[in-house]
Amino acid sequence: MRFLQRSATNFRAFLNSGHAPTLWSSFLYFDFCFAIWVLNGAMAPFISETFHLSPAQKGFMISIPILSGALMRFPLGILAQYIGRKNAALLEMSVIFFALLYGYFMVDTFSEVIRMGVLLGIAGASFGVALSLGSGWFPARHKGLAMGIAGAGNSGTVLAVLCAPPLAAQYGWSAVYGFGALFMLLPIVVMIVFAKEPPDTEHLSLMKHLECLWEKDGWVFNLMYIVTFGGFIGLSNFLPTYYHDQFGVSKVEAGQLTMLAALMGSCIRVFGGWLSDRWGGINTLTLMFCVIIACMFTASFDLGLVATTALFMVCFAAFGAGNGALFQLVPLRWPVTTAVAGSMIGEIGGLGGGLVPNAMGLSKQYSDSFAWGFIAFMAMATIALYVFRRAQSDWTRTWVDDGGRAKVRVAPDLWPFGGRVQMQVAYHEF
Repeated sequence: MRFLQRSATNFRAFLNSGHAPTLWSSFLYFDFCFAIWVLNGAMAPFISETFHLSPAQKGFMISIPILSGALMRFPLGILAQYIGRKNAALLEMSVIFFALLYGYFMVDTFSEVIRMGVLLGIAGASFGVALSLGSGWFPARHKGLAMGIAGAGNSGTVLAVLCAPPLAAQYGWSAVYGFGALFMLLPIVVMIVFAKEPPDTEHLSLMKHLECLWEKDGWVFNLMYIVTFGGFIGLSNFLPTYYHDQFGVSKVEAGQLTMLAALMGSCIRVFGGWLSDRWGGINTLTLMFCVIIACMFTASFDLGLVATTALFMVCFAAFGAGNGALFQLVPLRWPVTTAVAGSMIGEIGGLGGGLVPNAMGLSKQYSDSFAWGFIAFMAMATIALYVFRRAQSDWTRTWVDDGGRAKVRVAPDLWPFGGRVQMQVAYHEF
């Protein structure tokens, strides 16, 4: 009981250190955008049945929103630096609303489904803006947890795979776009009423914002995020198809089984941010990558439905914690351009996610097994971990403390009677 009281007190102190309504608004914004982003993946068994798609066509269709969303993330992050993150979020959600109306009224052929996938990618651009908006009010020592809560909006995958299949079965898959348009009105209203633009914006030139594009650290983060987020978004989009084709479960049951894995990834993301604040993002990422590599290797074997579901739940938990850990480090490395850096990293990670359903579809079509898709992802995760471990030794000598915690500078005599205070700082000029 005392532990729970202390935890509740600490969480209230965390919320009071920033602007909680903006954090929750960012979570809701990201959650609903994420749900829209993965709609085609959630409805893939229905769409595939309608147009009699091959495994490779299924993988391609599922990958289009992922790739489109990845390409739009960086431009939206840049725009947010000039019009504000709240305004950028509202603009994006308004465009999504009209795109979904187009899907409801106009989409009824496979080529139009592909075009609709490009439009769904607009929702996937929300990542960097949502996390920067949500964490912008919080001090460095709480960035990991704030980023974790805002980033837990990837639980939108759960909404999509849980709600879209039953709605598609009842009303037809194109009608789900119309339901999505109605649901988008909620985060728009919440953002208008409750969110406030954070004060952590520094007016920099466009070239200064773009510096992260050619910094070596940025590309190390990109490679890591291809695995953690790319794995999450790519597999969560493909799992309904995987369950349906591999185990012969119904379309609705495939969505429900996917929900179990996606829920683990979303919930554990908050824990990953919290753990990284205390244990360090570098330590947390290393552990999570070891889990991911082991899970991908095991998934390449023919397991039963129950064992496969349990394995994916563990793997998605590692994806989620890894995402939270990585974005505990991002605002420490780029404290005044977090939205731009986060969007750039999210863009590359999303592009990596687009490779996953294609690899799985091609593996199934040409080897009659999904195994080689899992092996390819395991190899990519192993390479990313090696590069990361080589790079982190330089980080701990410059902008982050041992293990990946925020650097702490002890300043003497700032309080009367010889008191001392610890100040968490982030270094970004080298």
